[in-house]
Amino acid sequence: METRKVQVTGGSTYTVSLPKTWATDNDVSAGTTVEFYPEDDALLLTPQNDTERQEGTLDISNLEGERLTRAVMTMYVSGFDIIRLEAGRITTDQRRAIRDATQGLVGVEVLEETTDSVVIQDLLDSSELSIVNAVTRMRLIAQSMLEDAVRALVENDDDIAHDVIERDDDVDRLWLVVSRIFRATLRSPRAAEELGVPREDCFDFHSSARQLERVADHAAKISNIALKLDEIPGPVADALEELHADASTVLEKAMDALFADEPDEANRLGHDARETVLEIDEHTRTIDDMLRDMEPVQAQSLGLIVDSLSRSADYGGNIAETALQKAAPRP
Repeated sequence: METRKVQVTGGSTYTVSLPKTWATDNDVSAGTTVEFYPEDDALLLTPQNDTERQEGTLDISNLEGERLTRAVMTMYVSGFDIIRLEAGRITTDQRRAIRDATQGLVGVEVLEETTDSVVIQDLLDSSELSIVNAVTRMRLIAQSMLEDAVRALVENDDDIAHDVIERDDDVDRLWLVVSRIFRATLRSPRAAEELGVPREDCFDFHSSARQLERVADHAAKISNIALKLDEIPGPVADALEELHADASTVLEKAMDALFADEPDEANRLGHDARETVLEIDEHTRTIDDMLRDMEPVQAQSLGLIVDSLSRSADYGGNIAETALQKAAPRP
């Protein structure tokens, strides 16, 4: 840390000198324009960045399959708008992995291909992306997935189960969008200003989006199990529907608390959600008792579903905790 004394020039202008090491590292010299961003009682300073599109290059010579797909997604989340993938010769399998990656990302398409390179580009304007809208969309999809997964199980409907599994990809894509936006706000005050959301709130939305992504994963897990099960006993089906209703209530109240404008409302909903999570433990024990009298393989599968519903409620409880922290007074 370095300190500087504020001085007055011209009788009314406050000035302060910049640390030479910082200025040199960031190519700041006489005549360079810098940007100031007020943030509560802090003032953030950054060199003016005239580069509109961030470009990155990745050597994929030793990458293939899932590793290559994840590497491309990591470059996307890190904030690169144009990603150049290079190798001595890009194989057919590598091109397939790259296509899989672009299909898993929002607004990304292959711009050009040659024997030794593939260039992909994010076609969306980052300034038009909204972390609030992305999280809201994740909420709607994840909750509907969980509801439909239980319905597919109870009604023994394979079509609904397959549909739930496919929708998991939509949530994953939105999760990567949220991660990309959040990391952009950490790197640049300008990104946070364009977004119109305080960086602390971005952290809360990012944290909650992670919980929603996990809820969607468990909905897909329930659907995969449902595809392997035949009709389940009526009392067990009723108990699972009740457990889902409680888990859904937790998620609904928690997300309402997260988006609440008034701290009092956020606190009321957040505490209600947390208390409902505690009540769910008793419901899970009741279902576990019912499963003891069933055939072992079916009981084990249904036990996994109980666990997924219980965990989904816990994730809702985590969102409620985040909402309570977001509503708390800030120092």
